[in-house]
Order: sequence, then structure tokens, then C-alpha cells
Amino acid sequence: MLLLQIDSPVNTLPTDTLHAAASQTVQIAQELRFIDLLFKGGWVMIPIALLAFIGLVIFVERYITIRKASRDETNLLSQVKQSILSGKLDSAIAICRNSNTPLGRMLQKGLLRIGRPIKDIEAAIENVGKLEVSKLEKNISLLGIIAGIAPMLGFVGTIIGVITIFHDVSIKGVIEIGTISGGLYTKMITSAAGLIIGIIAYVLYHILNIMVDRIILKMETDAIEFIDLLEEPGK
Repeated sequence: MLLLQIDSPVNTLPTDTLHAAASQTVQIAQELRFIDLLFKGGWVMIPIALLAFIGLVIFVERYITIRKASRDETNLLSQVKQSILSGKLDSAIAICRNSNTPLGRMLQKGLLRIGRPIKDIEAAIENVGKLEVSKLEKNISLLGIIAGIAPMLGFVGTIIGVITIFHDVSIKGVIEIGTISGGLYTKMITSAAGLIIGIIAYVLYHILNIMVDRIILKMETDAIEFIDLLEEPGK
């Protein structure tokens, strides 16, 4: 009985210590917030955040513009057809002008060239189409640049942090695992942030390109249909 009484405090002491250490670790982990991590990334987080803001603004602006340009223009083409078949050229031009869409501007250019050879009309429509596509693609390439630059900035921040850590170690002359690991995980935040921003920018870049490609296909299809209409006998 005496031995049991002596062993009891000895056995309970390490258990209590482990519980206290575990609870302290959980408390520290819970106190580590996402915002705190971002601030620990250092000055490199400022250009990364700026790139994220610019990319978001470009995507929203281009998305709205492209959505407006991708409206269904089936009624426009049918109205132009009816006006041409009725011999009302001025009415067809007015319909295209009032539509204020890439397809409307293309058809308007072609209608203004009626009376000239078909090749000239096709060339005029094609030139207007190129201008409209360039307007739709404006600033989209910047998203591609952001997708490439953001991860690189993140890696630069991490490398600078590692250099700083080992510089401090060389001055102290003592390698402390806690100091190295603690400083390294904060500096790797820049790499994670850069990769996240880069991936998002890459996805948004391709989303906008897919939307533009669909508009180009629709414009080309409607332009061919318009040229075929002009080439019909009696037109």
C-alpha cells in the first residue's frame, strides 16, 4: 500500500504536464488567425495584394463587357434580313446602328459597302470584326501576366526570409530549431499567397478567353450568313 501511495503522485505528474502542454498548444493554434498570417508575410505581401486587386478589377470589368457583347443577336440578323429582302437598306443600317453591339457594327459596315464587290464587303466586315475582338480582349493578357508574376513574387519573399533567418543564425553562432522553423513558416506564407493568386488569375484568364472565343465564333457565323444573303440572286 505504501508503494502504491508513493507511485501515485509520480505517475500523475507527467500526465498533468502533458495535458497542460497539449491545452497550451491548442490555445496557441486557435489564436493563429488567417489575417495574422498575412501580416507575418512581410512587405512582399503588399505587391501580391496589389496584383490580386488589379486582377479582380480587370476580371469584373471584362466579364461585364463581354457579357454585354455576347447577347443573343438572332433578332438583329433576322431584322436585317427582312429589311434587305424588302429593299429597305436605310432601315437595315439604322437597326444595326441602334443595336450598339459588335455584330451590329460589323453588319453596318457591310451594309454601307453594298454596291461594291463582295470581296470588298467581306474585307470591311473582317476589319471591323478584328477591331471588335481587340476591344473584347483588352487587358485580358494582364491576367495572364499576373498569373505568372504572383507565384514568383511569393518565392522571392520566401527566399528573402530564408536568407534573413540564416543571417541571424550566423551572427548568433547557434542553430536553434525553434527560431528557424518559426521564421521559415511565416516566410513561406508569401509563397502560398503568390501561388493562390496565380492560380486564381490563371483560371479567370482562361474563363474570359473562352467567353471571347464563343463570341468570335458567333460573329464569324453571322457574318458568313450575311455574306451569303448578299450573294443570293437579285440582291
